[in-house]
Amino acid sequence: MKLIIYILIMSLTTYLIRMLPFVLFRKKIKSRFIKSFLFYIPYSVLGAMTIPYIFYSTDNVISSCVGCITALIMSVKNKSLIVVALAACMAAFITEIIISCVPM
Repeated sequence: MKLIIYILIMSLTTYLIRMLPFVLFRKKIKSRFIKSFLFYIPYSVLGAMTIPYIFYSTDNVISSCVGCITALIMSVKNKSLIVVALAACMAAFITEIIISCVPM
């Protein structure tokens, strides 16, 4: 019974989030500020969800930082998503190997 209630609440929440913009914004949005604000919301939410996880994805924060910096450099050079992801993973992996071989 609890599971059904949870599913109903989640479906209602999801429906409201998708329905409210249609109800609230019946006319075309003409404000440049609001248009740009709405345009960047998905990117900011994705960044807020992804960036913190990047730094805890490996055993060492240093290798995470190397992977993140590699991804940033590759993306600034307009490389494709698969190239950026592979380069960042390889950089983090190689850094992990180097860090594990160095005696402390």
